[in-house]
Amino acid sequence: MTFTAVTSKVVLAQVRPGGEVLARRGAMLAVTGRVRFSPVSAGPGGGAYGGGVAAALARGLQGEAVPLMVAEGEGAVHYGFRGHHVTVVELDGGRPLSVEADRLLAHDASLSSSVVFLGRQGGLRGAVRGAVTGQGVFTTQLSGRGSVALLSHGGTFALPVTGGRQVVVDPQAYVAHEGDLRVEVGAAVSWRDAVGRGSGEAVQLRVSGEGTVHVQASEAKL
Repeated sequence: MTFTAVTSKVVLAQVRPGGEVLARRGAMLAVTGRVRFSPVSAGPGGGAYGGGVAAALARGLQGEAVPLMVAEGEGAVHYGFRGHHVTVVELDGGRPLSVEADRLLAHDASLSSSVVFLGRQGGLRGAVRGAVTGQGVFTTQLSGRGSVALLSHGGTFALPVTGGRQVVVDPQAYVAHEGDLRVEVGAAVSWRDAVGRGSGEAVQLRVSGEGTVHVQASEAKL
């Protein structure tokens, strides 16, 4: 386990040779030991991090480009971001984790990363682009063994999806999901929405398959 919770809004990451940590720029709060920080960039040859997160950043799909810093050396780093709550998820090398880029606080640099399409959108592209936490329907997928620290408003809760059960999530409350899941962007539009008297929750994420969905306790964006 690379990350340990210090408070509900701060995690401590252990950095060591071969155990580097990637975190969003501006998230470092305090550091002890001999740790150095440098920005992640995708050079022509890729480099140690160019084939994973850096390559995704270079593509910049649908706002997924969140600047990252790599922590190298040996020591401990406290991470947090703007007082948001932090949830630590441990990946065991089995099920991948898909997460909105702006919900990522930090993760082990050894994890493989790519930008993937979140789900089918039908004719809702324009509406969904701003509905899924302000980013659209592309998300960052992490896989391998290691720790991931997620940001949220008010903390997160985990919803199991199994046995043919479908879970419907407000796009702005969605944080991440893991497992063999299908995420579809749908609409629940009635005549009340058409005349401006609806609830404002006409766009939904419909999740099915086998896995877990992480949802924040708020519809607020980061």
